[in-house]
Amino acid sequence: MAKITIYTDGAAKGNPGNGGYGAVLLSGKHRKEISEGFRMTTNNRMELLAVIKALELVKVIPAEIEIYSDSKYVVDAVDKGWLFGWEKKGFAKKKNPDLWQRFLKIYRKHRVKFHWVKGHAGHPLNERCDELAVQAAESSDLKVDEGFEAQM
Repeated sequence: MAKITIYTDGAAKGNPGNGGYGAVLLSGKHRKEISEGFRMTTNNRMELLAVIKALELVKVIPAEIEIYSDSKYVVDAVDKGWLFGWEKKGFAKKKNPDLWQRFLKIYRKHRVKFHWVKGHAGHPLNERCDELAVQAAESSDLKVDEGFEAQM
């Protein structure tokens, strides 16, 4: 089974406001960095989208994946089982159901383990993801976060 390590981060300039995500995927000698910016979104959406986009890039199914994130929102939702309770209740009164449903679809194809890392604490790959996310949020090529803007 392929072993992949993923680092992720999200950022928003204002909450809501311009936002972006960044991720670094590592597998053996291979390394891939991804990022994307949006004109109106939230930090939590970007944290979750970073994880989703990285998982969607994994072509070997199933894979053993370790995800490092500084988002308690994402890590705790999965590790503490809250997400699965939200799902059973149809995500009633929960934010970001579009992204959580998309996450669950890809999450269930792999063996995923989450690790929380303290943000802005000098971890090189977490810092790199933060740089990618901020650069994406500040870029001139911002996309529409349709799931967020549809809720407005």
